[in-house]
Amino acid sequence: MKFFQSLLVAPAVIGFITPLSANTTNLNLNDSSIYAQESNIPSFDSIYSSDWSFKAITDLATSRGCLGSIPNGNISRFEAASIINSCLSNVAQLSEIEERLIEEFNPELALIKSSVDEIETRMSEFEAGVFSPTTSASFSVDMAIGAVDGVTAEEKVGAVYGYQMDLTTSFTGEDSLDISLDAGSGGHLSELDLNATTGDALIVDGIAYTFPLGDKTTVFFGDSMDGSTLYSTACTYGGPTNALDDCGNYSSALAAGKGTTFGASYDVGNGFTAALGYEGQGSSSSGLMTLEGEDAYGGQIAYSSDKYGISLTYGLIEAGTADTTHTALNGYFTPEGNFPSISVGYEWSHDDSAASSADESTHYFVGLMFDEVGPGTFGAALGTKTPSVENVDDQLMYEAFYSYPINDGMTITPLVYVKEVTGGDNETALMVKSSFSF
Repeated sequence: MKFFQSLLVAPAVIGFITPLSANTTNLNLNDSSIYAQESNIPSFDSIYSSDWSFKAITDLATSRGCLGSIPNGNISRFEAASIINSCLSNVAQLSEIEERLIEEFNPELALIKSSVDEIETRMSEFEAGVFSPTTSASFSVDMAIGAVDGVTAEEKVGAVYGYQMDLTTSFTGEDSLDISLDAGSGGHLSELDLNATTGDALIVDGIAYTFPLGDKTTVFFGDSMDGSTLYSTACTYGGPTNALDDCGNYSSALAAGKGTTFGASYDVGNGFTAALGYEGQGSSSSGLMTLEGEDAYGGQIAYSSDKYGISLTYGLIEAGTADTTHTALNGYFTPEGNFPSISVGYEWSHDDSAASSADESTHYFVGLMFDEVGPGTFGAALGTKTPSVENVDDQLMYEAFYSYPINDGMTITPLVYVKEVTGGDNETALMVKSSFSF
């Protein structure tokens, strides 16, 4: 037992003694076969210095080197059992008198062992991050410092942080209730994905319940989640910014933030999957699937393997009588050897509410990931920072970063990016992010 655990076990055992000694009539001690040395069933009365067991325990403490356990004055049977347990817990061979003591105090020793085992189990669960037999927690903290030339509010060097706690509970071993809590100092360095909030507020960033239906179907429902939660978009790139991290799947990924969400996925087999998603305003007076509210529907089919993958995603967003449709094609290829994986994405959209000269838009992305550049990972990408409306020049974004793991729980990521701005100076950013997970 670890020292920290021992500190907790000791008072627990002492606290265990008092109620038992005060309620001896409630215990059933009918097994007299173990008391070969005594004619009567032992009670919870005190053991006196004149009793044979008192002298035997004193000799035991002296011979086994646990001198701090030598009794001083009358002791209860549970105190005697505690001394025996501490002196003989790691002894391989017992003397005749030690065996006699164990037989004499066997019921009390059994109760102490049961109590200690339960405490050790709970301590192990606590150290493993388990609040109960079904709930676990994980934590992450992001801290960043940097500046963005070309953005007035971010030109001076600033520092921000984001904090996230994820709670996961399973009731059947196959389902999962997930809750994400976020806090942070948002506003500065807004392009970074830090899970930050406004004014250090603590919010519920998402809640979802996921469960299987049969062997191949998985279903989820929740709030403040993406409708694409169960999608398998074909992309291996994972950058630290918001604009290019979607891999070109800007709108069809159903990250519309409507509130109520649910979806399902089906494992077709041989690497193929199919998924559906929905987002609606169920937490507002507009309601779900009404003309007054906004609703988003989507679906995806995908194939993935170790070397390559491809996915086709469709999204429909209804806002009153005007619909917007989005279709995205994504793919990745991971060659063997010291070559980077490449991910590409292209999305095209149609907006019924826009004029005919501006109702079409496109969005594209290309990203490279070098998984083994020294001890860390290097990534670089380019793409349109937002969907480009027809007849308007594309505004591109370029980024490069290097994630260096300091240890299992800490990663340092320097980042540089450039955003093109039509009719103005480009935005150029330089920042460093430190990420902690525990």
